[in-house]
Amino acid sequence: MKYCRFQFEGQAQYGLVESLAGKEIITRLLLVAPEESGGVENVPSKHVAHLPLSEAKLLAPVRPSKIVCVGRNYRGHAAEMGHEIPKQPLIFFKPPSSLLATGETILRPKSSQRTHYEGELGVVIGKRCRKLAGDEDVRPYILGYTAVNDFSARDLQDVDGQWARAKGFDTFCPVGPLVTEHLDPWAGVGVETRVNGEVRQQGNTRDLIFPLDAIIRFVAEVMTLFPGDLIATGTPQGVGAVVSGDVVEVSVEGVGTLRNPIRDE
Repeated sequence: MKYCRFQFEGQAQYGLVESLAGKEIITRLLLVAPEESGGVENVPSKHVAHLPLSEAKLLAPVRPSKIVCVGRNYRGHAAEMGHEIPKQPLIFFKPPSSLLATGETILRPKSSQRTHYEGELGVVIGKRCRKLAGDEDVRPYILGYTAVNDFSARDLQDVDGQWARAKGFDTFCPVGPLVTEHLDPWAGVGVETRVNGEVRQQGNTRDLIFPLDAIIRFVAEVMTLFPGDLIATGTPQGVGAVVSGDVVEVSVEGVGTLRNPIRDE
């Protein structure tokens, strides 16, 4: 199952995405949000004229109550930032107001002179999740996977000593272009970031310090995860500065490419 959220006849709609003749096509409207139904099976839907995904006005494919991010979850990234390897998942929030769709513009705030991209695998929660047993399988709680750019004002992060402002500006959480269930992060999913077409990050979820089951179990011990909530699993090494006029593309294997231009606010 793959789905997107897009503008259709003046309204935000969810659409089922299928591969036809080598192209990603929106084939049906989903009349119930996937996160509310746990998927699209048995969800009433209606046929639409086959709309190529590349021609649709895509919206952020998630509407989370919260965005939970994991910091320093690749050894290479921790090293390039001069930090020790965490002994347990290091979590922080981005507000839902920071969400941005693919194709939309990231705004660099006037208060920051050093903004960084961070390409990541995103996990969308499919059902209420709280205080899991140590041996409980986390997979039934996952609706699907997407691409995330944990955009950051690095200079403000250094000044503040905590990350709420640096990570929380409007437009600082691009997500998309779609959500798919057809991934296996435990077996390995490639994550790549390009700036103006040049590859800057190449990582694989096999190299996560804390794998997905450990992350979900750790977060769910602290807070209830609700359907639609988004977890960003950490970024590989290669983060760097971007400025107005640059274009950042985050590609997650099996998801597609999240593409966003940047300009000064």
